[in-house]
Amino acid sequence: MTGSFQVPTGHVFRVERRRGPQWYAKFRLPDGRQVQKRIGPAWTERGRPPAGYFTKRLAEDWLRRTLDDVRRGTLPGMVRSGATFADAAAEYLRYVAKDRGRKASTVGDYRSIIRVHLLPEFGETPLEDITVSDIETFQARLGKRVYRGRPITARTGNKVLIVLQAIFTRAKKVWRLPFNPAADVERHPDRSSGDIEVFSPEEIHALLRAAADERDAAVYATAAFAGLRMGELRALRWRDVDFPRSVIRVRASYAEGELSVPKSGKVRSVPMVDEVAQRLARLSERRWFVDDDELVFAEVDGNWLNDDRLRRRYGAALGAAGLRRLRFHDLRHTFGSLAITRADIVEVQSWMGHADIQTTMRYLHYRDRRQAAARLGDAFRVQTPSPAARSR
Repeated sequence: MTGSFQVPTGHVFRVERRRGPQWYAKFRLPDGRQVQKRIGPAWTERGRPPAGYFTKRLAEDWLRRTLDDVRRGTLPGMVRSGATFADAAAEYLRYVAKDRGRKASTVGDYRSIIRVHLLPEFGETPLEDITVSDIETFQARLGKRVYRGRPITARTGNKVLIVLQAIFTRAKKVWRLPFNPAADVERHPDRSSGDIEVFSPEEIHALLRAAADERDAAVYATAAFAGLRMGELRALRWRDVDFPRSVIRVRASYAEGELSVPKSGKVRSVPMVDEVAQRLARLSERRWFVDDDELVFAEVDGNWLNDDRLRRRYGAALGAAGLRRLRFHDLRHTFGSLAITRADIVEVQSWMGHADIQTTMRYLHYRDRRQAAARLGDAFRVQTPSPAARSR
């Protein structure tokens, strides 16, 4: 602090109001601004005051705690940034996209969270006016909301809080906020079992029969029997499909108008099973867009496959086939659940491009356990003594 810093001081006083006597505090901030705040209703009866009421001593305690916050620089409203939460959110999105170079799909996720959940709540609120209490109240309401027909889970609520914390962390540097009000808000316990839903091979074949055309059927087959993500399917080129070696090389991902490396950051190879090879081979017989650098799954004009329209057609195919309404990404989970029954976990991790083997371990409970059950059964079997042993 500079030599011009003034130790904050103040006093409490009581005011008679129509709704009853009220305690107020008046104090001065280090920048010279004088602040007057209502503390709460005054308690004038004998005995201990009920919750929410203040005696003079309790009012003075409130003022003392407030002045401590002033001295520490953590009192909300001390800094006048001139920025709203919407300004801070826009700066954060710019920062992660430009300065940090995050993938477009990641930035898109952040933008969706901000647009759907955070801007309606805090949009035009001055940054410095948002308190821990405000965020805790928002968090409680968020847990009771329904979005797209489904309740918001604890996991989603925690993702929203993480983005909110990150916005304020950036705002502290840009607008010199004294503290991050979201940092002190606890996350909800995430009791998710980690279980996933997958299709059976029979269900996948029913989906392929119900596909709108050969291209869509090939997309679904490659997702379910090779495990490619949506962005990886969209970025797949014919030079990545190696028919002689029965392999698909996953080199890139396309999402939110940006071409980038796969999610793991590494190129990977996936075995190309016959079902996928046959469908891709038929697709390669089309008249156009079959050169090495052309997209495998292209629109009719050769451009990037529109993922929104593909998801709608996928939903229609599910309905036509009478299948459960699983997400498109569950086709990738289907690959993992089937691959783990024929390969070891390290191979499956490599094929799926998981950076952490813990992610691959979610598929282990799909393995056939009959041999293990037989071995384990031997441990619990009562051993019958041989005739020779009984005669001794």
